[in-house]
Amino acid sequence: MSFIVCLAALFFLMFVAYKGFSVILFAPIACLLAVLCTHPHLVLPVYSNMFMENMVVFIKNYFPVFMLGAIFGKLIEISGFAKSIVHSVVKLLGPSRAMLSIVIVCALLTYGGVSLFVVVFAVYPFAVELFREVNIPKHLIPVTIAMGAFTFTMDSLPGTPQIQNIIPTTFFKTNAYAAPWLGIIGSLFILAVGMTFLDWRRRQCAKAGEGYGTGHINEPEPIALTELTNPWIAILPLFVVGVMNLVFTRLIPKLYGDTMIVQLTDSAKPIVVPVAKMVGVWAVEIALVLGILTVVVFSWKKVHSRFADATKIAIGGALLASLNTASEYGFGTVIAALPGFLVIRNALAHVPNPLIKEAVSVNVLAGVTGSASGGMSIALAAMSDQFIAAANAAHIPMEVLHRVASMASGGMDTLPHNGAVITLLAVCGLTHKQSYKDIFAVTCIKTAACFVIIAVYYATHLV
Repeated sequence: MSFIVCLAALFFLMFVAYKGFSVILFAPIACLLAVLCTHPHLVLPVYSNMFMENMVVFIKNYFPVFMLGAIFGKLIEISGFAKSIVHSVVKLLGPSRAMLSIVIVCALLTYGGVSLFVVVFAVYPFAVELFREVNIPKHLIPVTIAMGAFTFTMDSLPGTPQIQNIIPTTFFKTNAYAAPWLGIIGSLFILAVGMTFLDWRRRQCAKAGEGYGTGHINEPEPIALTELTNPWIAILPLFVVGVMNLVFTRLIPKLYGDTMIVQLTDSAKPIVVPVAKMVGVWAVEIALVLGILTVVVFSWKKVHSRFADATKIAIGGALLASLNTASEYGFGTVIAALPGFLVIRNALAHVPNPLIKEAVSVNVLAGVTGSASGGMSIALAAMSDQFIAAANAAHIPMEVLHRVASMASGGMDTLPHNGAVITLLAVCGLTHKQSYKDIFAVTCIKTAACFVIIAVYYATHLV
């Protein structure tokens, strides 16, 4: 019975998210209903002392990353840098490589630190013009954007500043560049198989006589390509974020060691700071600040008059995104403490291989919650100690655990109720019925990639 209660809570949250209701509202309701069914007298204590405390811990650790990433992405947008990057890549590759152009642009922006949601809005108008010009069906735009923004640059490529690559650093004491060879191999697998699939779908539609189509909604206005920024200047902030992330990942441990004690005055209580757990987060934060300053310096005329309004919008989006994920994290910690979750943990305990156990656990929870960061946070909060112990016993480096967790989170997360998928389809003016089957194919490719790198690790011991 307790197991059914846990499943019911998970599927209830998945259902309301799919229907478009706020996870911030329904995550606590879902987990507290589960508590009500198992320990009715503990509802209020669990809400105050477990759900809220863990939600706050998540915000404390990761909100600055959400906020700085959102501000950086918004400034890249209003400065015209995003438009310049997209136009330059499209011009370089030519209309005949429309799908590859969009994938590369999305990859550049996300790997450079721009939020996935910002990328969707920035790239969509260019994708429409390109697809219309070469007569590729519009219903293939969402899968093309998803291929570039939601896959290898989100969680596979070493050093990506996206939150899905940062969360594991606090559990495994790693950094954003963990297991670089496995990350690169996984990225190449996703890119090669994904582009093969996209090209096959394009040719399949052409053979069936499908063109761009007519009667679409949410068609953007024609793009004005006047006063474009020099593309080398436009891409500079992305380069700054990537390089500075690497520099501070290596510099911070040398400056502070594994732990440090902070005592601002003699009478103040000393604070012990676990530096090793925070290196990945701090490095990304500093890199994003420097990226923001780079945009401001090189685009002061365009940015300064709109800076106040733009940052308000960005911070509002960051608050919503971080609270959504933090609510799912709080939900997960409550569910993980219930008797029914022991059934799930015991079932996973029978999976003998620690990497496969981690991949399955993170993938399943990311799929159920419809959130890569939320599902991974739930899995690692509940089972990271088990994963670490099993990995140590098998002499598996923590860097491998990091990369597997990160890539697994980006596997089955893009089920129909995923917020990014819903936003992408809404922006494109398309429905799940029209476009989701292709997005699901990319979801399967992402999921397979995680198990590919596990196989590569055991075959070669590359890290």
